[in-house]
Amino acid sequence: MAELSGKHAVVTGGGSGVGASIAQALAEAGATVTVSGRRRDVLDDVAKTSDRISAMTCDVTDPDSVASLFSSVCAAHGGVDIVIANAGAAESVPFSKQDIDGWRKAIDVNLTGAFLTMQAGLSAMAGKDWGRIITIASVAGLRGYPYVAAYCAAKHGVVGLTKSVAMEVAKTGITVNAVCPGYTQTPMLERTLDNIMEKTGMSREDAAKALLRQNPTGQFVQPEEVAQTVQWLCGPNSASITGQALSVSGGEV
Repeated sequence: MAELSGKHAVVTGGGSGVGASIAQALAEAGATVTVSGRRRDVLDDVAKTSDRISAMTCDVTDPDSVASLFSSVCAAHGGVDIVIANAGAAESVPFSKQDIDGWRKAIDVNLTGAFLTMQAGLSAMAGKDWGRIITIASVAGLRGYPYVAAYCAAKHGVVGLTKSVAMEVAKTGITVNAVCPGYTQTPMLERTLDNIMEKTGMSREDAAKALLRQNPTGQFVQPEEVAQTVQWLCGPNSASITGQALSVSGGEV
């Protein structure tokens, strides 16, 4: 498959989970891909899976770091065609106990990180008549969940940001969409399950059932399902899909 041959993609948070699966799917579709994140070791592991993938460290909460990432990849690859703003993090805490530092961290990583990535990506696409910007939001950007108010607030912000930017660039050939996965089988999910088990004494099976209680399929989303949705948004006949928040959640939303 070479439907993305000649395209260059940047995937933030590309060292594991959904980000790694997206990078691999885009590479298999013919794109050259730069994965970025803070941990060079895991980025290098992803890069080893394809000769089309390279790695570069970046902290999406730092404007200078994001600017350096895009400057470097433009110099190396002649530009950027696809930007996947995937980096994110979640912590569980009752709203009454949410401190300001945790709140700011959730907003910085999930929302400000997406803002900086999208803004730098659009700048790198200046003058192009084709481009794809995709934020990896969450079902938590479409509904509320208990104990993750800061994360939900940030992801709702990502969805609103995505829809707004899509309208601004609608006539340029650049589409901007959000993909909103439900609970996905990733290291982040494993940390969530561990947290539930530690705080409640539940078994892993019962903790998983608790998370899946509102999921009609009763199944966790697989990273590859999210990656294939992203690949579809980057593929042929996707130009009329923009400003959307696509739920990949087994019918939860």
